[in-house]
Amino acid sequence: MISVEFLITSIIIILVPGTGVIYTVSNGLCGNRRSSIAAALGCTLGIVPHLTAGILGLSAIMHMSAKFFQILKFAGCLYLLYLAWSMWRSSGGMQFDGEQRNSGGLFRIIYRGILINLLNPKLTLFFFAFLPVFIRSEVSAPLPELQMAVLSLIFMLMTFAVFAVYGLLANFIKTRFGGSDILTRRVQKTFAVLLVPMAVKLALSEQ
Repeated sequence: MISVEFLITSIIIILVPGTGVIYTVSNGLCGNRRSSIAAALGCTLGIVPHLTAGILGLSAIMHMSAKFFQILKFAGCLYLLYLAWSMWRSSGGMQFDGEQRNSGGLFRIIYRGILINLLNPKLTLFFFAFLPVFIRSEVSAPLPELQMAVLSLIFMLMTFAVFAVYGLLANFIKTRFGGSDILTRRVQKTFAVLLVPMAVKLALSEQ
């Protein structure tokens, strides 16, 4: 059921930096290891609805409904801009150091990570087009729904692992080479700026 081609293709896709990677790395640089893991977990949980839609076939409906897709797309665009604005105006890396000492701060990081991927409509279309390629159709193969579920779970685990490594590596670099409040703010503003063109690209995309 699980092919080498699927694993290689998935790891390449996951490794390509996107909004989730930027968010996780930002938490790693401006927070600690727990905030890195929380961000990775949030971004991973954010793809659950898209994977579920792909398994149930609802993504086909979304693909046919251009109006619904546009609404979801612009909602995601607006949230990315809001997140960029929040990161830009905050000082000291969005106060991660103070927030991450309690569960509320970590839950907030997870919640933001979930929204980042939840409001990305391309994920649904992506998994609808991506996962079926690796579904076996022979008679002896398991049910397609079961294959989709297994492949989706594996993709999620790989996503969490890669994102966590990104975040922990960023935190290690910050810890190893040190950092100041000024450097932290500059890093935070840099990631805020990077989110803007991603939001614009999402808004202008045709599908």
